[in-house]
Amino acid sequence: QVQLAESGGGSVQAGGTLTLSCTASGFTYSSYCMSWFRQAPGKEREGVASIATDGNTRYKDYVKGRFSISRDNAKNTMTLQMNNLKPEDSAMYYCAASDCRDAWCCRVHFYSLDDHHWGQGTQVTVSS
Repeated sequence: QVQLAESGGGSVQAGGTLTLSCTASGFTYSSYCMSWFRQAPGKEREGVASIATDGNTRYKDYVKGRFSISRDNAKNTMTLQMNNLKPEDSAMYYCAASDCRDAWCCRVHFYSLDDHHWGQGTQVTVSS
């Protein structure tokens, strides 16, 4: 079955940097759209960034220019480089996998919480 494991969360001061990683197993990783979502206490889960099977990336406006998503199909891993972190970036960050073979499908799933496989999450806390 699909298994996703996040790592790399922690506590940093505003302006700091963190790198999150997601390790995947149990499915054909290279054929899946991969995304990062986050959820702060009392708020809905929201998309952060996605990367399609062809490497096409998409970011929500609130992280554009600060976060960078990448994937390594040889290692079944995905990374989220987070720079210039802000207190409002504090949340539980989740790795998600969608059975999408093209960038259009990946885009559709990025704007929905449906049809994703989820990891357990890793906490990011940014202090001012």
